[in-house]
Amino acid sequence: MANVGTQVTIENFQQVILEGSKDKLVIVDFWADWCEPCKQLMPVLEKLANEFSDRVTLAKIDCDDQQQLAQQFGIRSLPTVAFFKDGQPVDGFAGVEPESAIRARIEEHVPGPGDDLLQKAQLLLQQEQFEDAYAAAKQAYDLQPDDVRVQLVLADAACSLGRIEQTEKLLDAIRLADQDSYFQQVQSKLQLAQQAADSPELRALQQQVQEQPDNLELALELANSLYQAQRMEEALDVIFSVLRRDFEFPQAKKQALDMLNGLPKGDPLAAKYRRILYSMMY
Repeated sequence: MANVGTQVTIENFQQVILEGSKDKLVIVDFWADWCEPCKQLMPVLEKLANEFSDRVTLAKIDCDDQQQLAQQFGIRSLPTVAFFKDGQPVDGFAGVEPESAIRARIEEHVPGPGDDLLQKAQLLLQQEQFEDAYAAAKQAYDLQPDDVRVQLVLADAACSLGRIEQTEKLLDAIRLADQDSYFQQVQSKLQLAQQAADSPELRALQQQVQEQPDNLELALELANSLYQAQRMEEALDVIFSVLRRDFEFPQAKKQALDMLNGLPKGDPLAAKYRRILYSMMY
């Protein structure tokens, strides 16, 4: 990890720090060769700069060689670290901090790898392009599964497509402290979808299937009704129970494939049930 970072001088500081911070977060490390804490901190900064290389630049200022710069930035002790974004200081600390604390500072100021996808999904939701919104949100979720913003946007998109089971799981995983007004909005949307998906006719059909477990034609009808009610996972469970009992039952295979093909791009249900189908076929 040697030579990670740019040596800053009075001649290039404008380009490296002020101009450079318009494209990336610039971490400025003020150090000196006689400073032992500086030597402890620098490898940590180099490691993080390497890890976040697409979004972070490490700039090093040797305060013995660049005394004018150190005075210009008002440096009083070493090491001192400053974070620059869009030409302005946005964060910083003096002394040595643990790697985890510095990483948290970086993550606060740089976009995550899924942020562009998240913004795309939010825009598509506003435009009511729900399948495309779901695909973008799922990609963002795969990159940032612990990001509450991503979880909520994916839940919103899933609910808009009637994916009730997935919406429930996503909302259940969100801590009480993170249940903001957007969470409440998606939860209300989920409740309306749950009511719409639980009709008396559907309950009666479920009861018939329970009473006639060998009637595979009736089970196919239930699978189709569940699918129409956007209860995708339940529909697939029912139709695959038919296939397990009689893989050649008329229309069952075609209906299963039609359901899978109708799922939005990136839907984990599609991957799960395609694997099951292929294992049955081969």
